Amino acid sequence: MKVYTYSQARQRLAEVLDIARKEEVVITRRGGDAFAVTYRRLPASPFDVPGIKTNATTRDILKAVKDSRSRTP
Repeated sequence: MKVYTYSQARQRLAEVLDIARKEEVVITRRGGDAFAVTYRRLPASPFDVPGIKTNATTRDILKAVKDSRSRTP
């Protein structure tokens, strides 16, 4: 765990954030308050899927969607 004063952290913010990727960083203020900086990975979106190569045109896709919606169960 690395400890920085508020002034040190402000002057070296990029360094503090890089270190926080690997370990906890604590920033202390003159009044004695202490704050922990930790790295948080955001979850991936469920819509973030890899693309595929296809020869389908926009017209083909729209026709397929229209056909699928017009079918009766």
